[in-house]
Amino acid sequence: MSGTTRKYSISIPEDLAETVRAQVGPGGFSAYVTEALRDRVAMDKLTEIVDDHESRHGAFTDDELARADALLADTTEHRNEGRSAA
Repeated sequence: MSGTTRKYSISIPEDLAETVRAQVGPGGFSAYVTEALRDRVAMDKLTEIVDDHESRHGAFTDDELARADALLADTTEHRNEGRSAA
């Protein structure tokens, strides 16, 4: 999902934009928004996958959800370690 970039005009609540800008600086704003949008697209796709699975196989069991939580926690830990090393 990378490649050519294009400038867009979007509206964001001022307090939110200023909070982000204070955290990442003026040069990091676009990268931060891009990462947030990629995360949202991934979550939307994941929701579609879960909905499709549950429509065909029924709801996930408590055990399946616990295993998924453990995998997610491990993945999140590794992702955060990568950020702190950068």
